Amino acid sequence: MAAIYQAVHRRASSLFCRFHSTYVKKMRYLNELKEDDDFCRQAQTSGTFYLFHNLSPFLQKVGKKYLLPQLSAAEMKRILEKMKETEQWIEKSVLIGCSDEHVPHFALDLGALEKSVIESELQGSFTDLRKALFVVDVKDSPLLASAQALLRWHESHQYCSKTGQPTQKNLAGSKRVCHASGITYYPQMSPVVITLVSDGSRCLLTRQSSFPQGMYTALSGFCDLGESVEEALRREVAEEVGLEVESFQYSASQHWPFPSSCLMIACHALVGGQQTEISMNSLELEEARWFGLEEVLEGLKRDHTSSKQDDGSFLPWFPPRQAIAHKLINEWVKQQTSRPT
Repeated sequence: MAAIYQAVHRRASSLFCRFHSTYVKKMRYLNELKEDDDFCRQAQTSGTFYLFHNLSPFLQKVGKKYLLPQLSAAEMKRILEKMKETEQWIEKSVLIGCSDEHVPHFALDLGALEKSVIESELQGSFTDLRKALFVVDVKDSPLLASAQALLRWHESHQYCSKTGQPTQKNLAGSKRVCHASGITYYPQMSPVVITLVSDGSRCLLTRQSSFPQGMYTALSGFCDLGESVEEALRREVAEEVGLEVESFQYSASQHWPFPSSCLMIACHALVGGQQTEISMNSLELEEARWFGLEEVLEGLKRDHTSSKQDDGSFLPWFPPRQAIAHKLINEWVKQQTSRPT
């Protein structure tokens, strides 16, 4: 009876979605995969798989480009058979999206298997995510980040925080359940406010000692429990550089996998022209200073390799375009260059 109901439900959903946009149909399809284990298991037989090894994604280098290969279910089966593993490995994968044609995409971590054998068989290499994000095509970076974040979440939530008993993931990997307590755990992100502060003609950029040499970026900090975005933004600017925000404007948001699955909420903030003296918190920052338009334009032309000088020093450079800080800096430049002279 349950199988009949599910079949009728899917048929009704299909008819209902026929009159909706491609996006709506896609979201409804993904939701059904998350809610119905049998439907998801069936989808795994026709889906594509992105591979990871201990959270490092598998890439293939073709010429100067790094590609993010998608393996078919048949290719996955062949690899597993070669390594004398069963197809049950595929059920350890997590759903990370689908194409407009409803081909589901899964991520699978093969960290328990021999890395060199997989790399040799598929002619590629498992690459640290911090490097992979910036060498693959820009459109693939968000997929890599969300896939690794979901795999990491499952790795760190295998036991219930209340009972200590093992939790079990649903087939799509959209949740974990402790059957002893009945608690359902869902993947979460930590909200972070990232703010480009301006005094009207300059922007404030900072660096920490852990940054690559010469790199400056916008201020950022986690939202405290109970804080609004507005409160977190004002507090972070006050704490880190001793300035008081007069007004701010939301720009965009971005998932970011470091240090552990953050939701970056990007904003522009304005401080008063009479109050621009920086009082830096040296416990948080190594340097904080104002940049004029010309210096920002020059910095945008550089990267971590071209910024190094003959004497070993580094000229300022900024995060690459995959990072939302790059978007904030570019927006500030456009605002400055569009102002009437």
